[in-house]
Amino acid sequence: MEFKDNEAIYLQIAGYVSELILRGKWPPDSKIPSVRELAGDLQVNPNTVMRTYELLQSQDVLYNKRGIGFFVAPAAVAQVQAARRERFLTQELPEVFRTMLLLGIGLPEVQRRYEEFKSAHPQPLTVPS
Repeated sequence: MEFKDNEAIYLQIAGYVSELILRGKWPPDSKIPSVRELAGDLQVNPNTVMRTYELLQSQDVLYNKRGIGFFVAPAAVAQVQAARRERFLTQELPEVFRTMLLLGIGLPEVQRRYEEFKSAHPQPLTVPS
């Protein structure tokens, strides 16, 4: 995993873990790699991974079975989607709009390209109801 300089490593790892959950690689109630195991895989300090797991546990994305390890929470997909949606709408989308204005890109062009993108990339997961 390549880490960026503009965001804390534990937050980037949280994004990585969240993406694995959204993609279904780590389904609800499945055991996830131990702190040491993931730290070794990502070549980071175990304390950094522990901080990530604690953050995701506080967001009800993970839960801990004492002595056994961390597991994906039953409602993890919905929790991650809600948090990512809020971040996108409040932080990332305004920046996209700013760039669109600067470059003279209108919504019809974005809509057309979005439809092309959806056709080329089928949705990787199903949203629980």
